[in-house]
Amino acid sequence: MQVVNRESRVQAWRTAGRMLLIVVALAGSGAMARDMLRVGVGAAQFNVELARTPAQRQRGLMFRQDMPRESGMLFMQEAGPAVFWMKNTHIPLDILYFDAEGRLLEIVAAAPPCHTPECPLYPSTSAAVRYILEINAGEAARRGIQAGDRLVLP
Repeated sequence: MQVVNRESRVQAWRTAGRMLLIVVALAGSGAMARDMLRVGVGAAQFNVELARTPAQRQRGLMFRQDMPRESGMLFMQEAGPAVFWMKNTHIPLDILYFDAEGRLLEIVAAAPPCHTPECPLYPSTSAAVRYILEINAGEAARRGIQAGDRLVLP
């Protein structure tokens, strides 16, 4: 009887350990916390993370070492001016500013990473920005994205 109990406890601890490893791996990848969405810009399609909370918007793509070409991050705000920077961002990005109707107003092409205390700002020229999409640098040009294209949300 004691052997069965000991074996049961060992098996329970192993199972708990495996579950903990899975949870830690998912949390480390961000898969548990990410809201994902497939969006279109003109003919291009991207799998994007939604930056919904103030903490998510503040962190953005900081500290990411890479990002798949078909991926990005979508920020939503009340319509108004938008200002982005690349502080602690390790990958160059294209920053796309859209109005409330989803019309692409402007593109900041290939904003470089910044690892210094003073990083440049990338303000929108429009005061009517509702959506901001960050994608890998060069993807807008490579995919033929241009001002006037529409952001298509599901």
